[in-house]
Formats: sequence, C-alpha cells, structure tokens
Amino acid sequence: MTGKRFIARGVVDALGGLPLFITAPLHRHSHLRWGATDDEVCGPMPGDDVVPKASFNATRAITINAPPALVWPWIVQMGYRRAGFYTYALLDNAGYESAERVLEEYQHPQIGDWMPMASKVSETTAFKVKGFETNEWLLWEKPDSTWAWKLVALPDGGTRLITRLKQRYQWESPAMALFTLVLLEFGDFPMMSRVLRGIRTRAERTSSADGMTDAGRTIRGPT
Repeated sequence: MTGKRFIARGVVDALGGLPLFITAPLHRHSHLRWGATDDEVCGPMPGDDVVPKASFNATRAITINAPPALVWPWIVQMGYRRAGFYTYALLDNAGYESAERVLEEYQHPQIGDWMPMASKVSETTAFKVKGFETNEWLLWEKPDSTWAWKLVALPDGGTRLITRLKQRYQWESPAMALFTLVLLEFGDFPMMSRVLRGIRTRAERTSSADGMTDAGRTIRGPT
C-alpha cells in the first residue's frame, strides 16, 4: 500500500470514530467503568496508592477467550512505534498500523523501561514500567499518572482483562492540565475501548491458531 493510501485509510478510520470522541463527556459515568463489574471497579489494582487523589479514574474490562499467557504478549509490546496501541493508527502511532503479530524484541520488560506514547520520550510523554508479574499484572507509571493491567485466569481457560488509568490534573501548570483534561475526557474512552477489543481480537486469533487440529491431533499453545 502506498503512503498516500495508507494515510487516507487512517483518516477515514479516525473520522469514523469522531462521534465517540465528541460525545464521550456526555457518557462519562458509564465509560469510566466500561465493561467492568462493581467488584472490578471497587477492587484493588497495582499502583492505586501512587495517585490516591486522581482527577480521572477509569476502570475498564473485557473477557477474552484465550489464556493469560496468550494475552500478555500483546500488552507488554504496546507503545508508540513499537506494536502501537491496536486502535486508531493515525492518532496513536503516526499512521502506522498496529502489530498483528507478537514482537519478540518487546517481550522481556524490565523495571524502568519506557513505554512511549509519542515520538519524543520524556517523563510526561511516556510511561515507565513500575512493576509486573508475567501473565498476571503490569503497572506503567509517570508523574501523576498510572496505567495498570490485571489478567485473571477464568475456569474455562479464558482471561478477564482489567485495566485502570488514573491521572491527576496538574492545575499548578494550567496549560498542561487543560491539555490533559481534554485528551482524557474526550479521547480516552474511544481509544481504550478499541485497545481492549484489539487485544482481544489478536489474542483470540492466536489461541484459535494454536488450538487447530492436525490429522486428528489437537495442537495447543502455552497455558
């Protein structure tokens, strides 16, 4: 695909989500807990104590028909010009489509690693890995913000994926606070709901491929 066609497809995709971005504040109460149960909204998540008085506190969840070991790789490789964010390519990854495969070079996170959100990596434009337990939970952190993930194994072999984003608006720097407010209040829900669906689609595709039968023998991936 040529560069112009690539960008054009990204523009059309982003425009398709425009109604969600515009109306997000009208549905703030429901989108701050999209897909999550009462227990998940009220339950603890890694890093809750880092931003105790968050201006923005969103807990979202989704059920994935794949084990945590097949969900985890798609989360740890996220980032700008890494695997992307499985959402609107024009808005989150400079127009580059998000990865459709597991990228081995990003599968071994270390404490302190950057998870970039933009081309310029700094304390305000990127998260750092604060802590993790492989296939169980992951915490990204930056000043006044945390982004946590929890993977809960289900009895049927699936995964309950829960994520929580907490942000304190830094009104001591009004311009930055206003920018962050607009970004989150209008943009976070359309992006995050698509992120979760993108992870689900990729993990379930991997699970399906790993569970295919070959000459009557079932081949399964890691569990």
